[in-house]
Amino acid sequence: MAKAIKAQIKLHVPAAQANPAPPVGPALGQHGVNIMQFCKQFNDQTKGRDGLILPVVISVFEDRTFTFIIKSPPSSILLKRAANLAKASGTSGKETIGKVTKKQVEEIAKLKLPDLNTDNLEQAIKIIAGTARSMGIAVEG
Repeated sequence: MAKAIKAQIKLHVPAAQANPAPPVGPALGQHGVNIMQFCKQFNDQTKGRDGLILPVVISVFEDRTFTFIIKSPPSSILLKRAANLAKASGTSGKETIGKVTKKQVEEIAKLKLPDLNTDNLEQAIKIIAGTARSMGIAVEG
């Protein structure tokens, strides 16, 4: 018999840097989850992905056990990394602050494909290109 889910918690945590400080500690503590156990497991699974902020969905069960799923990083973070930018444009329709190639957009789309609402790579590329455009990043090629 499957365990009953008590809560689902969605967080954005830096890869390999989970610690009991906010936002992780308070979010898990209120459901009675062993915070250090989560931090250790998360950090072990995300080694080598330094610098990325990863969305994680934590399912907390009635007996205070948990499971979690690590999603792919947000498209905006991957695009900023590809264009070597610290932050996106404040006026995206008027100002272009960076450039990415069509090949970089395709690589990001392949990485994000399991988390997007399409299974077609061409549509995924269009989604990522739209995100780039709204951030003030031009897609070349």
